[in-house]
Parts: sequence; C-alpha cells; structure tokens
Amino acid sequence: MTFPVHRGRRLRRTPGLRALAQETRITPEQLVAPLFVIDRERQKQPTPSLPRHARLSADQAAEEAASLHALGVGSVLLFGIPSHKDAEGTAGYDENGVVPKVIRAIKRRVPEMVVWADVCLCEYTDHGHCGLIRNGEVDNDATLPLLARAAQAYARAGADLVAPSDMMDGRVAAIREGLDGGGYSHIPILAYSAKSASAFYGPFREAADSAPKFGDRRGYQMDAANRREALREIALDLEEGADAVMVKPALAYLDVIRDARERFDAPIAAYNVSGEYAMVKAAAANGWIDERRIVLEILTGIVRAGADFILTYHALDAAKWLKEE
Repeated sequence: MTFPVHRGRRLRRTPGLRALAQETRITPEQLVAPLFVIDRERQKQPTPSLPRHARLSADQAAEEAASLHALGVGSVLLFGIPSHKDAEGTAGYDENGVVPKVIRAIKRRVPEMVVWADVCLCEYTDHGHCGLIRNGEVDNDATLPLLARAAQAYARAGADLVAPSDMMDGRVAAIREGLDGGGYSHIPILAYSAKSASAFYGPFREAADSAPKFGDRRGYQMDAANRREALREIALDLEEGADAVMVKPALAYLDVIRDARERFDAPIAAYNVSGEYAMVKAAAANGWIDERRIVLEILTGIVRAGADFILTYHALDAAKWLKEE
C-alpha cells in the first residue's frame, strides 16, 4: 500500500468534518464559577488582580448566579470574606455568617443553581492559616470539629455540596460524620484532595484577604513535586467518604489529573486557579494572545487530561463563547 491511502487531513478539511471527529468536548455545564462574597448590602468591590471579578454582596452574588445560569453554567463555589476575623475563625461556622446568607439569596433567586460552599478557615482567621494555631503551628485535630461545624452550617443554609479546601488530615471523615449526624447524609463532599502549595494562588489571596500573616502553608498543602503522594491523598479522601475529588492547580498538574483519571472512578474536578486566569488576562490586555482561543484551548486541555468539570474564573466568558461555537 503506497502513500497517500491514509491522510489525517481528510477529517480536518472543513468545520463540519472537524466537529464530527472532535474527541474532547466541553460544555458550560462542566464549568463551576468561583464567587467571592462579602457581608455587605448592594456592593461590588473590584479585585484588581482578577479582572472582571469582584467581591459581591448577597444580592449581587444572586444576580451573578442568575447570569451564569442563563448561559448554562450550573454551579457556583462560594468563598466568604467576613466583616470580623478572630483566631478561631468563628465567622466561618456562624449560622448567620456571610456564606449562609449568600447561599439563601442565590437559592431564592436561582433555585436550580448548584451551590458549592468552600470549607476552610483561612478567610475567617486573623492569622490567615487554614486551622487553629497551637504553639506556632496549625493544630490539625483541633481544627476538624470546626470544619465539620462549618459544613453543617452551609448545609442548613441550603448548600448542595461542601468542598473542604483546608488540607487537614482526616477532615473528610470528620465532615462526613458531622453531616450524617446532623441529618445531611444527602449532601456530597468534594474534597480538595491533591492541593499543592502553589505560587499560582496569589490573586486569590488578595481577593479573599486570606494570605497567612506568618509562615506559609507548606506544612499542610502538598509539595508541588510529589506526584505519587497526590494519588495517596485522593485515595485517603475517597476512603473517608469523599464523593468527588479535586486536583489544584490545573495547568502545571495535568499529569496528576491524568494519573487520577486512570486510577479512580470517582468524579474529578480541576481548579483553573487565579494565577492561571490572571496571566491569560494580562497577556490578552496587552494584545499578545487571542483570549477566546487560549481560554477554550486551556479548558479543553484540562478535560482532555481527565477532568470531569472545571472550576474557573473564565466561566462566564467561556460559557458565552461555547454557546457561540
């Protein structure tokens, strides 16, 4: 048989043929939009390092959720910025705190929206760490009951899913026990299982006002160099009762997403984090890249690696572009 019996270009010749042969597809329903929410009324507070994003009061968050839902984005993830912080992060598990208020507001405005609540103390502590501080270090076991209380508060407010991001050992089991004991056995847990101590989180920490006041988070978040450890973390969270797991960040960790997809049957999320978003926005603002094409290529690559859905600050724009495809 002589060349050219087989020609790869035959199925690339026209848009219609390319669409028929496309192997990886993304839809707005696969996107989860992070929202920063504040305990204020009728306010938007711009976040310069995250263009197009702002800290939102409950009414503004409900409006944003409605806009996202109209484009087919089915989920939002809430990060609360309280008006008061203390050493124990009490605002994080306050039944009338900022996140429960916003959950209720979104559910009134868009009942069909799947509302995720991030479970962590870093936004609520005055020291900025994800757990209680004892003798200068984060006390893992003393933090677990507080995370469980936060998850219960969010479930009572109407959250559809809780997402612990703290990286404390045993937190999934503690949250599962607390939810089940409180009558919320139906609420799923999506664990930030393979969350690395990454330089890509900078803009988030500005937006969420959650940078640690001393030290760093390398004692509890994963070493970015450890690929096998990421799989152990995922396995442990699934054993403790996680219904889905996450790899965070996404772009520098596509190998971890692929490894997780090949080993585990559970749903896998990937977080296209703030630094990844900010770099694209900065390059686009300078005219160096085609933002639309870059964003859709990035999201396609994350799904191609094995993610079932993506948390991304591009969610609203990407949903518009996908509708136009």
